[in-house]
Amino acid sequence: MTPRVFFIRHGETEWSLNGRHTGTTELPLTANGEKRIRATGQALVGNNRLIVPSKLAHVYVSPRRRAQRTLELLNIGCRDKLPWQEQRGYPDEEVKSEAKIQITEAIREWDYGDYEGLTSQQIREKRRQEGQSEQWDIWREGCPGGESPKDVTRRLDQLIHDIRTRFQQPIMDGFSHEESCGDILLVGHGHILRAFAMRWVNKPLEDNPALLLEAGGVGTLSYEHNNIEEPAILLGSAFVVEVTGAAHE
Repeated sequence: MTPRVFFIRHGETEWSLNGRHTGTTELPLTANGEKRIRATGQALVGNNRLIVPSKLAHVYVSPRRRAQRTLELLNIGCRDKLPWQEQRGYPDEEVKSEAKIQITEAIREWDYGDYEGLTSQQIREKRRQEGQSEQWDIWREGCPGGESPKDVTRRLDQLIHDIRTRFQQPIMDGFSHEESCGDILLVGHGHILRAFAMRWVNKPLEDNPALLLEAGGVGTLSYEHNNIEEPAILLGSAFVVEVTGAAHE
């Protein structure tokens, strides 16, 4: 199969529920957020499901605790303990994946700077009081005291290069003998993962992507024609099913 990248936004927090921009602030998942992530894991993670743990080559997760808790609840079943835990919470017989887990700043949320903790309405009001246009567009302007679209593009492009050269190009060229098929899992945040999808297909963030990603939402990226030069957003994914016996006409 052509390698894929799955990305998952962390589960619901009080601020995501209220529409407040959450970058560096550490917030726990709500009880409902944890419940929904567990349901996502049960529905989408496992053999004959969308995300097959044994096919994962690597897992990247944000440094923020809400993203790390989301990964815990997905129950991927990696052999290595999660980097923030003292020991693995399950026995060897429950191991489902040999993928390594890497905490990376590359998929921390967009640094909102002066807009941290504010809703979009509060940002517009703040800008009006400061004599600026209320028509704020993060994809073009970035955040005062935080990151610009160029800042975000730079770190995401480095991550995409890492994914392709380390894990997916060798699989597609037939040079890798790993048992995984080069699938990658990212667990991060709303704005940064939408930006990641845009950069995956070489679109500038200034195009203002009309993409939505709910708290706990899952997306998929891949390639057309099994070609590393043709990255694509996978709008609909079929579950992986092991084929046994002779093919039927």
